[in-house]
Amino acid sequence: QVQFVESGGGLVQPGGSLTLSCAASGSILTIYSMGWYRQAPGKQRELVANISRRGSTNYADSVKGRFTISRDNAKNTVYLQMNSLKPEDTAVYYCNANIVLPTAPFSAYWGQGTQVTVSS
Repeated sequence: QVQFVESGGGLVQPGGSLTLSCAASGSILTIYSMGWYRQAPGKQRELVANISRRGSTNYADSVKGRFTISRDNAKNTVYLQMNSLKPEDTAVYYCNANIVLPTAPFSAYWGQGTQVTVSS
């Protein structure tokens, strides 16, 4: 019912920048919060940032001041601007959205993930 297209991952040097994007599609009635999570090998998936439909944001302490999350409701798309990247930011980044469908009330959906590698 819901599909995601994620893009923007890749290899970047420490101190560099990347922008991730995630577009949701399907028989969507309403998208509430959207966000980005990340998971490094051998570690649990953790919240990076999320944003409400009205634009309220929340960031993990480790990325506060370096990352910016934004969304375009008309395009069902969420973005993550990542600046001053560190090797510890290396992980698979997953798009997340809380969505109401015609046949399912307020469920969480996940993208396939995109690899971000920060290395010299």
